[in-house]
Amino acid sequence: MRRVLMLDEAWTLSPSVALRPEPFGALAYHFGNRKLTFLKRPELVAVVRALADHPDVRTTLEAVGVPEPQHAAYAGALRGLADSDMIRPRAQEAVA
Repeated sequence: MRRVLMLDEAWTLSPSVALRPEPFGALAYHFGNRKLTFLKRPELVAVVRALADHPDVRTTLEAVGVPEPQHAAYAGALRGLADSDMIRPRAQEAVA
């Protein structure tokens, strides 16, 4: 079942994932499931890196400077990353 990523949920980069900067954005490699994902926009890389620093996805997008009309598109990209365990939900009590 596909997990729905909501803008008001807290997410973080999976501890099994390494991001390698590239001119186009970054490569994300999952050491557990061995998936390799291309993050083709530097802005998306900034969002993924900042997820753990903010209480939810919406706040992360705002902090990184993603315009509100683009939030749905970024949520879709993050949904794809969640489906391959590149990012994971964060427990609410861990949000500071």
